[in-house]
Amino acid sequence: MKKVAAIVLAAGRSTRMGAVNKLTVPLAGRPLVAHAVAEALASTARPVVVVTGHEADAVAAAITAALPGQPVTFIHNAAYATGLASSLQAGIAALPGDMDGAIILLGDMPVISASLLGRLMDAFSKAPEHAAVVPTCGGRWGNPVLLARRLFAPVMGLAGDEGARRLLAREAVLEIAVDDPGIVRDVDTPEALADMSRDFADSAKQAVHIKNHT
Repeated sequence: MKKVAAIVLAAGRSTRMGAVNKLTVPLAGRPLVAHAVAEALASTARPVVVVTGHEADAVAAAITAALPGQPVTFIHNAAYATGLASSLQAGIAALPGDMDGAIILLGDMPVISASLLGRLMDAFSKAPEHAAVVPTCGGRWGNPVLLARRLFAPVMGLAGDEGARRLLAREAVLEIAVDDPGIVRDVDTPEALADMSRDFADSAKQAVHIKNHT
């Protein structure tokens, strides 16, 4: 099995959420960002690295309180204001030297599952010649994305809000089709947060209904 880390990017300023830091907003009993971290921890990806930036102490404290005693490595990106690339670079730079790849999760995507991470890792282990493994839904690329080690150095050349997608345009990418619209769903606005909260509440009600009728 390939050695794959999980990097959760949690450094952004949430500008479209107003004065609220969306990553620490409660969602179904946990800070929003803790959902992605929890799923990373529930997978076999190790280490789990969380890159903080804006309100770093508050974000780290929220995750630690929600997931006490868990093996999470926090890395502070002091250059977070320069854009996504610097956070991705900080996460990659923090990894042990023997990693074969890394799954990049976004802290504002709370419905990503550990089982999806497992599928990405299994696919990578069976086809390590690919530079990346990307989930798709309805033909659209989604997140998280698994990057092979050979992309780590090129990632260090990115700038501003560039993610790894530009690099993938000239690489062999393995696409994994999933029936999961959550891979293209993030929380960037108060409206999106309200929609996500309703969906979590509906899922909880459905789970209780099933339990009471089985």
